[in-house]
Amino acid sequence: MSNVFVVGAAGKVGRRLCRQLSERGHEVIALHRKPEQGPELMALGAKPTSGSLLELEAPALAQLMAGSEAVVFTAGAGGAGMELTNAIDGRGLEVSVEAAALAGIRRFILVSVFPDALRGEEPSAGFENYVVVKKRSEVHLVATILDWVIVRPGTLLDTPGTGKVRADVAIPYGDVPRDDVAATIVELIEQPGVNRTIIELTQGDTVIRDAVHRLARG
Repeated sequence: MSNVFVVGAAGKVGRRLCRQLSERGHEVIALHRKPEQGPELMALGAKPTSGSLLELEAPALAQLMAGSEAVVFTAGAGGAGMELTNAIDGRGLEVSVEAAALAGIRRFILVSVFPDALRGEEPSAGFENYVVVKKRSEVHLVATILDWVIVRPGTLLDTPGTGKVRADVAIPYGDVPRDDVAATIVELIEQPGVNRTIIELTQGDTVIRDAVHRLARG
């Protein structure tokens, strides 16, 4: 089993991920910002650690990550404005990547955004900025020597997961339950042969374990 450091653990995907990782026997360190989030994350089986991406520099974050074998970045500003998006989804990712390298952690999984998100609608300036920032973050991560995986889920749903998805480097746009996004990340932790690739993810007909296994490099 792995020691996994989750950035954005208190978010909707992050909470599900903490619970699922813990249930599978992994040790989870859950980075959170608000004091009340600590007990909630502990109840999910994670070890809470307090820290804010708005304040942490890479060396301090690396100390919090020490001993972990993988980092999952699922933090986001959640539509709280361009400034926070730039600070959390943008700079926060860059600081986390640097911290992982300083801590000697190679495995890094980034939850990003499907490139077709809200196409055909009239996205706000804030959402357009979010997509641009996420793309820059992907570029930043891909340029590193880390053992990275970028997951681009479709429209996120709070409906119960099905345990089945469609996952590949390029697929049609669609929806996906947050439960299944978290379950896919768990499989990525457990199948390190899937690396240095971008995975687009929607609901589908393939069992998650099998869908991830098909993406392993030969």
